[in-house]
Amino acid sequence: MAHEETVYDALDHAHGGEGQWAFGTGFDEPLAGVDTTVPEGIDPADLGAYCLMLGDDALVLAQRLTQWVTASPELEEEVAVANVALDLLGQARLLLARAGSVGVLGRSRTRATGSIPDEDALAFFRDPDEFRSTGLVEAPNGDFGQTMVRLLVAATTRLAVFAQLRTSRDPVLAAIAAKGVNELTYHRDHAARWVLRLGDGTEESHRRGQAGADAVWPLLAEVFSPTDVEQRLTAAGIAVDPAGTRDEVTGVLTQVLGQATLGVPAWPADAPPRGRLGEHGPELTELLADLQGLARQHPAATW
Repeated sequence: MAHEETVYDALDHAHGGEGQWAFGTGFDEPLAGVDTTVPEGIDPADLGAYCLMLGDDALVLAQRLTQWVTASPELEEEVAVANVALDLLGQARLLLARAGSVGVLGRSRTRATGSIPDEDALAFFRDPDEFRSTGLVEAPNGDFGQTMVRLLVAATTRLAVFAQLRTSRDPVLAAIAAKGVNELTYHRDHAARWVLRLGDGTEESHRRGQAGADAVWPLLAEVFSPTDVEQRLTAAGIAVDPAGTRDEVTGVLTQVLGQATLGVPAWPADAPPRGRLGEHGPELTELLADLQGLARQHPAATW
């Protein structure tokens, strides 16, 4: 076997020598060989919008978690947080690819023409008001205790949805959910172990754990509020109404905080799902500036 001069050469050759491995044509099509036909009776626009909701949550939370790389309290935890972020990035890629496959971009593009894949276009070239993520994943990290409480809450809510999505009438969503359940179970359990360690640890770790819970709990206000799209697709057997996951989620979170000797903050009243409708605060704009900066400066870059 010929010696590769650099790791970059190796990556390039592994993807057919196209010279574009960071994003763009250097990756295999994520839904290659998958039947992406929209189930009968389903509006493709609704299906695409729903995939954006799930995909954007994963993409934005992955970006938040990567902010802990080089800043985590332990080297082992740095690796763990990065792996959680990679899991979420993989989920985002599949969901954004599914959204692209049903035409949310309003035009068809293929790698054969050298154009940017749908999942990359949706990740890097949408403006904040086009994102459908929730405030739960968009909020700044805070300290490590707050990050672990947020991960616990986000993973618990997402796992409750994905567990039901495994029987979705859309086989693509069902397959993504089946894979994601295993990942999200690990994310939830990893975060729960940290919340227990912090809450039932030192006086200072307990204080920070409680402060983290107090900061994260208000972000649950939109989590159980369904959009019209979610309600229509749930009735059609495609999606999951988040309101139906409330008992499971609140039960898990109450149990974990109780075992961690942390007080359960007051549950917020339901609020309109503004994030799902494209209404966001400045924190998302700042996050996307970091996430999208390189791709927007060099939209067809090769490396």
